[in-house]
Amino acid sequence: MNDTSIAIKYKNSDITVVWQPNKCIHSGICARGLPIVFRPAEKPWIIMDEASSEAIAEQVKKCPSGALSFFVNDGEMFTPSAEERKD
Repeated sequence: MNDTSIAIKYKNSDITVVWQPNKCIHSGICARGLPIVFRPAEKPWIIMDEASSEAIAEQVKKCPSGALSFFVNDGEMFTPSAEERKD
């Protein structure tokens, strides 16, 4: 397995967040924007039942590196483009 292919999934009843740790640049945007869900000092570090699926999805879209993405459980993968990742 190639290290760049590691993907860790966190899910609730609506969406699944996919974290690719090797893409992560540790900007902290996720944790600063939604600290109740994104808790880097804890394991697991993404707590999916602490906010609405919509709020989580909106925060994931702000990930500047693309390390975070999500898909609707019963839908297609969403990976923001570089343009969509801009704040």
